[in-house]
Amino acid sequence: MSTDASSHELPSPTVVRPPGLPTPLGATWTPEGLNLAVRAPSAELVEACLFLGDEEVRVPLEARSHGVHHAFLPGIELGTQYGLRAHGPWVPDHGLRFNPAKLLVDPYARAITGDVTSADVPRPGLPTDASKPDPRDSAPYVPRGVVVSDGFDWRGDEPPATPWGETVVYEMHVKGYTKRHPLIPGNIQGTYAGLAHPAAIEHLTSLGVTAVELLPVHHSVAEPALAARGTRNYWGYSTLGFFAPHAAYSADKSPGAQVGEFKYMVRELHAAGIEVILDVVYNHTCEGGPDGPSLSFRGLGERDFYKLAPHSGHYVDTTGCGNTLDVGDLDVLRLVMDSLRYWVTEMHVDGFRFDLATALTRERMDFDERSPFLAAVHQDPILRQVKLISEPWDLGPGGYRLGQFGSPWAEWNDAYRDDVRRFWRGGPSAKEAPADLGWRLTGSQDVFSGRTPSASLNFLTAHDGFTMRDLVSYDQKHNEANGEDNRDGTDNNSSWNHGVEGPTADREVNLARLRTGRAMMATLLLSAGTPMIVAGDEMGRTQGGNNNAYNQDNEISWIDWNLEPWQVDLLEWTRVTLNARRHHPTLRQTNFFDGRPVAEGQPKDLEWLRPDGTAMTDADWNSPGTDCLVMALNGELGERDVDGHPLRDSAFLVVLNRGDEEVPLVLPRTPYGDSYRRLLDTDDKRPTTATKTDRTGSTVRVAPRSVALFRVETT
Repeated sequence: MSTDASSHELPSPTVVRPPGLPTPLGATWTPEGLNLAVRAPSAELVEACLFLGDEEVRVPLEARSHGVHHAFLPGIELGTQYGLRAHGPWVPDHGLRFNPAKLLVDPYARAITGDVTSADVPRPGLPTDASKPDPRDSAPYVPRGVVVSDGFDWRGDEPPATPWGETVVYEMHVKGYTKRHPLIPGNIQGTYAGLAHPAAIEHLTSLGVTAVELLPVHHSVAEPALAARGTRNYWGYSTLGFFAPHAAYSADKSPGAQVGEFKYMVRELHAAGIEVILDVVYNHTCEGGPDGPSLSFRGLGERDFYKLAPHSGHYVDTTGCGNTLDVGDLDVLRLVMDSLRYWVTEMHVDGFRFDLATALTRERMDFDERSPFLAAVHQDPILRQVKLISEPWDLGPGGYRLGQFGSPWAEWNDAYRDDVRRFWRGGPSAKEAPADLGWRLTGSQDVFSGRTPSASLNFLTAHDGFTMRDLVSYDQKHNEANGEDNRDGTDNNSSWNHGVEGPTADREVNLARLRTGRAMMATLLLSAGTPMIVAGDEMGRTQGGNNNAYNQDNEISWIDWNLEPWQVDLLEWTRVTLNARRHHPTLRQTNFFDGRPVAEGQPKDLEWLRPDGTAMTDADWNSPGTDCLVMALNGELGERDVDGHPLRDSAFLVVLNRGDEEVPLVLPRTPYGDSYRRLLDTDDKRPTTATKTDRTGSTVRVAPRSVALFRVETT
């Protein structure tokens, strides 16, 4: 039942409602009651809507301070569900769509319960007659906030604080990672508690992962178009609450319990030495374009939250999602900064990956390297201490900004993805000159000059696109299950099916796919920069050729943990390669190579060689016929011995052969060393412990479409 403020008051004691405080924003609970503060500068009145049993009680927030409506509400208990109703003018052309018939979620709500549950709701902002607001009450069909406390027993939790140079990122979906895990109890599969389970964590630690990058966990709702088709945004890029963990990922379904369960997950991951990075979406919200639902921000005054074209009220959309949050506005910037600090200080997360980050930096529509957002993050004493990763593009004009976010940011490096994919792609007339590959393998100094290799977040696959297995199994996308007639998803995949599209019983084709897949994974893990693995790639997960599984909350997206023998072998391969990276600093350079000796009398830190041991030339780099590259690496550790001399790590050869024939490799003579031991060879079905050494100057064989790692040894 819905009632108005004139017929109901709060339960006693409510004789006089104190004005409360305008800060902090949101619902702040104490045993005495609730302070509620809501920023809505264009609203004439904001009401708090308290759901007490079956009854909605409306209480006006009568005090106003600089656009913030606030009041103190005595006697409110933890777990109380609440919403907002905003009164004001209906002038869409001026960015004002106030409609008290629409229940709104507090933008600062720490927990949210419920979902959009009615087909009547997707267009409450624009009824058939757009000259007036839709009179239908949305309260029965939309989410609500939940009053929660910040209290939690962290048991001395400390962030792992893994240095960038030692970081290995593992992109995962909270639900998809554990939903089918046989060692995790069914009642917590697909949840925060499931990710905190020892079996889930053991896989990460044994693999060598140091940080999980969680696809969005801010509370989200389905976009109207997807809801109409009976699906939702599985990835979660449809944010409603920037402070609230997504409730559906909580095993405990009690309203508000998701907050404590999320904290428990973080605590357990930290205890295992694993950092938690959140993929965050501050560039747009779930409300879509002007014909979307009024669920929170739009109903509180869309011109006070979204970018609108001057004098028209039309939405500026640089995200492809209908709206763009106006982070250049100082109050919206405050919302974003408050949210980020909350997740660090209260939820103990270790960093953020910013979706479509360019959208957050636009001033007067142009990218601004001194934008309010970048400046605020840079000077913030909390945020500048955590890991910050940008997706350095959006869909607006001039939106591609790889390499321009500056220190202390790392950036998703799609140039790495594209150049490495093109190098390994096979098939008729597929080969391209490896001209840019040298930059990619050594940290992309051409892109991140003045920074360090760790600024390059290297990836070959991500949540959007082919999995690693599909990258070697399909020439074309197969997205029919998405319901868009296979029109969605990119056609630019640089993939190769090895002669047969999709699954096949052809033994030779399957062996060739495995060989290329191992070589690509080894390339990723042996490159300078910060590697990112997508969950399941280490054991050959497939999406059946779907390269845009954004609405596939099913077996297409969930990891299948029932592994075939070849998948067990691939998993072990990934572990062994990461172990080599972890134990040898030369394989994870913290500074760019400069082509000079690391110390007097020592070889250069990097040389590029041909298989015959001679130096590569410009002609080699620019020839599509160059199939084999040899990286001669020589590094040193930061520590020094008792005499003050720098301690050196071993020198290495990393050999990449994309050709279809084996290559004779002449092992370079001094000054590298006396002999070479082959540590890794992706031609092997399973990693083996090498015992044989070959003298310098001897010739060894490098298999077709493989990567081999040699360690230099001295006697």
